Amino acid sequence: MRDDASGVGYGLVPETRGLVAAARRALGERPWVRGQLDECARRLDEPLRVALAGQLKAGKSTLLNALVGQDIAPTDATECTRLVTWYRNGTAPRVTAFSPDGARADVVVRRGRGAEGLPGAHGLTFDLSALRWNAPAPREVDHLAVEWPSAELAQTTIIDTPGISSLSREVSARTSRLLTPGGPGPALPPADAVLYLLRRLDAADVDFLERIGAGTSASSGAPQSFSGPLGVVGVVSRADEIGAGRIDALHSARDVAARFAIELERTGLCQSVIPVAGLLAFAAATLRQREYDAFEALAATPVDELTAALLSADRFAHPDLPLPVPAELRAHLAARFGLFGIRLAVTLIRLGVRGSQALAAELSDRSGLDELRTVLDVQFAQRADELKAHSALTALAHILTANPGSAADPLLPRVRTLLADVHGFAELRLLAHLRSDELPLPPEDLAELNRLIGGTGVAPTLRLGLSAHTDLATQREAALAAVQKWRARARHPLADQFTANACLTAARSAEGLLDILHEPPTTPFPALRRPGR
Repeated sequence: MRDDASGVGYGLVPETRGLVAAARRALGERPWVRGQLDECARRLDEPLRVALAGQLKAGKSTLLNALVGQDIAPTDATECTRLVTWYRNGTAPRVTAFSPDGARADVVVRRGRGAEGLPGAHGLTFDLSALRWNAPAPREVDHLAVEWPSAELAQTTIIDTPGISSLSREVSARTSRLLTPGGPGPALPPADAVLYLLRRLDAADVDFLERIGAGTSASSGAPQSFSGPLGVVGVVSRADEIGAGRIDALHSARDVAARFAIELERTGLCQSVIPVAGLLAFAAATLRQREYDAFEALAATPVDELTAALLSADRFAHPDLPLPVPAELRAHLAARFGLFGIRLAVTLIRLGVRGSQALAAELSDRSGLDELRTVLDVQFAQRADELKAHSALTALAHILTANPGSAADPLLPRVRTLLADVHGFAELRLLAHLRSDELPLPPEDLAELNRLIGGTGVAPTLRLGLSAHTDLATQREAALAAVQKWRARARHPLADQFTANACLTAARSAEGLLDILHEPPTTPFPALRRPGR
């Protein structure tokens, strides 16, 4: 019950790999099944796959650009935003279109130009009008694959999906087939985790999130053997628009996110809900010196005059306004930063922020992107092996169930046991449900329980609330005390079933820590045995 960082779930990936290999030996004579099993094995060695989902115009492509820190995803409403697009790390930029039968064609990439030689506000455009297929006849495009040199993509493959509320039923169905497949769809879940973007919380969002978690078919609503991604984080996107672009817009967005969190986290549909101003986050990540100079000039403008100019984007870009920045550049700033971003940048400069790098850091911090990165690190990156193993085990259960009557049948009970009992999965499920008003525990105990199950990180010292330099003996004492405390809490006669299970989960997490914080061996050499013994 260990892993490399947390002490929980160690050996899960090797065991999963062994089960896949055993299934391949038993079912290898069936080419289609063999291909699915090979894909299971490859996935364990690939980067974590995170899908961006949400309703139409939720800001998925803009947030993707912000997370990667590069302008690689088109954000204007073109045909490519109606397709599932895979973003992977590559040695050189390349965009490829794939047809349903596997044919491929290179896609021409165009970059728009903005004011004064700056890149355009909408960045790249993928031109699908003149594809040259490596096949005799033209094909319909099924999905796009983007390869781009990126440290972020080297760790995480990002899947950008069409809006679930598109006016085209087929466009919406592409996202449903990817994240909530039913029937004869792919056995392996395409995504290991999901970032779900919200502008509001309505029935369509709740229904889709429920189907992601329950693995129900979009067409029938019936439960499937497929189980959706284990990790789901909600993002209140375009958060700057909630406050109509006012300087306090993100405070309003946090209130909205808190209300969404109460609804979503209580039911386990999301593990966290974070407000992010995606447009501002991306603009901050790619701030140019010429843009900083423009903000500095605007900061010298009288407050009343600039306030009146910022009543609307059209007014701000009007050529008749006597502002120290050309109208074309003002229009560029409005498209890139939004009115909220312009107001915030000017205010920060007036308060003493100097230099483009310092301004970019301040804007990024206030956009919510840094908080989102922290959540993604704790919930996804530090648990990448568990999330990938969950996907592979889910796929393996699907394959074994669909191919009964073979030598692989004895593997299915073990696969189902792992899916039900692996403690890392239980921690993730509890994190999805854990809210302060759900458990009748004091706030300090709730904070400790959240830490123990990895809510602030999976390293042993983080789980135990200790300094990173704490010696092993002290860590062991703290872990033993945690085991005793939470086992006693689980046995409390007034504890309801959910509270008792949560306390047992915390106790098992502490036991896992004890497992890896064992005493070091007294000798560096293994014990010698006599020949024949």
